[in-house]
Amino acid sequence: MPTSANADRDRECLAPLGRLRVGVFAGSPLSMVVDRRTGETCGLCHDLGAEFAKRLGVPVEYPTFQNIADVIRAMKSADVDFTVSNATPVRAADVDFTQTLLSLDLGYLVPTLSSLAAAGELDRPGMRIGVTKGSTSERTLPAKFKQARVVPAENVRTAIKMLNDGRLDVYATNKPTLFEMSDSMPGARVLAENWGVEHVAIAIPRGREQAMAAVRDFVTDVQSSGLLDQLEKRAGLRGAIRAGSA
Repeated sequence: MPTSANADRDRECLAPLGRLRVGVFAGSPLSMVVDRRTGETCGLCHDLGAEFAKRLGVPVEYPTFQNIADVIRAMKSADVDFTVSNATPVRAADVDFTQTLLSLDLGYLVPTLSSLAAAGELDRPGMRIGVTKGSTSERTLPAKFKQARVVPAENVRTAIKMLNDGRLDVYATNKPTLFEMSDSMPGARVLAENWGVEHVAIAIPRGREQAMAAVRDFVTDVQSSGLLDQLEKRAGLRGAIRAGSA
């Protein structure tokens, strides 16, 4: 990350309380997970936030939410300084995004003992397709299905319980999250097909545009230095299909 000629200004703009508040939610390697081998907390947003705070020269803290929609709402009210999110036009109305950090396949997870083998089997009466409440999936998937019902879950942990209890037949979100979910659901399967791609970026609150160059430089640096790849591996993030500037 190139040294900013306006480092003090950038620090005051991006961490106005003297600390970087990194908005995270549990259960997705894109945000925050616990490494099952070491017990350490990690995740792409968690670790990128720590690295960016280090480069700003401020401490980091992690306000934790149920899901990404709650993180974005908190950022909109200036209670979060930094997060990683699918950079949709809807969210771009509330926060400012960098260039693309990485891109992810969107897919489906079916639970243990499910007979479902392909996405083409999903659109039928009585089929319950879970999504995260307030997510892009919740907004976009209803238009894809004429007969199946889209059912929101509060967060990933709730979704796992609903799948295990038979209240959902399938769950839809980005594949890194689906793979993470499947690790705690022996016999669960991520279907081979994808139903789209999401482009992930770092988000900061609106009104801090004068320091956006520092955040964009940070993205360029972590991509070119290999740090992004290292943090993906540390988080156990699987399903990234492309990394690079957009």
